[in-house]
Amino acid sequence: MEKNSRRYFLTHTLKGMGALAILQTPFTSAAASILDNTNIYTVEMVMNIILKDIPGAPFKQTVDTLKSGSKDMVVTGIITTMFTTVTVIKQAAKLNANFIIAHEPTFYNHEDNINFVKENSLVKKKQALLAKYGITVWRFHDQWHANKPDGIQYGFMKKMGWLPWFKSREEPLVLPQISLQNIVDQLKQKLNIEKLRVIGDLSQRCSRISVLPGAWGGQNQMHILETQSPDVIIVGELQEWETAEYIRDDRLFGANISLIVLGHAVSEEPGMEYLVEWLKPKLPGMPITHIASESPFKWV
Repeated sequence: MEKNSRRYFLTHTLKGMGALAILQTPFTSAAASILDNTNIYTVEMVMNIILKDIPGAPFKQTVDTLKSGSKDMVVTGIITTMFTTVTVIKQAAKLNANFIIAHEPTFYNHEDNINFVKENSLVKKKQALLAKYGITVWRFHDQWHANKPDGIQYGFMKKMGWLPWFKSREEPLVLPQISLQNIVDQLKQKLNIEKLRVIGDLSQRCSRISVLPGAWGGQNQMHILETQSPDVIIVGELQEWETAEYIRDDRLFGANISLIVLGHAVSEEPGMEYLVEWLKPKLPGMPITHIASESPFKWV
C-alpha cells in the first residue's frame, strides 16, 4: 500500500468513527506516526488476528467483549493488563496506546454489567475517563484460557521457571523435592509479592504441586485436591469458608497437604505479560506493552 493510500485510509477511518477530536488528544503524535507505518490495524483486525489462533474462537457465549470504545478505531498502541485500573488507563494514555486488552472486568462484576448497581457514580467516572483518552477496552479472558496451552497458566509457569515440569493445567507439576519454605521464597521473589498466606508446615518436603492462578472456585479447587493429590496447592484466591477449611480439616486428619494463596491479580498477571510475547510476531510494527495492575492490597 502506498503511503498516500495509507494516509487516505487512516483519515477516512477516523472520520467514519466521528473521531476528528483525536487531533486535540494526546494521541496526535501517535496518529501521525502511524501514517508512516506499513501495517495499520483497527481494533477489530487485532481481535480477529488474536482469535484465529484460539481453538474454537470466537466463542458465541463469552465475557470477552468490548467494554468501551469502538471496533473500528485505528490502534496506535496496545496495553495488556489484568485489570483496567485508573492508573493503567492514565499510563496507557502517556504511552499513546489507545487499546487495552484486559483479562478481568473493567466495571467490577463478571459480565461488566454497568447496571449491576444502578446509577453507579464510579462506573460513570471510569467511562468518562476512557472516553476522555479515546481508549477502547477489550476483555480477553475465556478465550485466552482456551488457548493451547492456557495462556495464563503458561505465562505463570514461564515466569516461575517451571516450564520444564509443566504439561497441562490438568496435571500437577512434579518437581525435585523442595521445602514449602523454598516454594514460598521463589513465589515471593519471581512474582514480586511482599507476603503470602500459607496453611502448612514450612519445613514440609514437596514434589507434587497443583497451580490454580485466579479464582477457580471452591468446588474446582477441591476437585483438583482429590484428583491430583498434590503436596501443595497454589491458588490465586479462594473462599475462606471453602478450600481453606477443607485444607485445615484434611491436615487435622493427618494429610500432608499445604496451601499457598497468592492473590488474584498477581497470580494471573504473568499470563497477560506473556501475551505481549505471544502477540508481537502477529502484529509487526505495533507497539505492545504490558502494564501490571498489581495487587490492590498492602500489608500493615
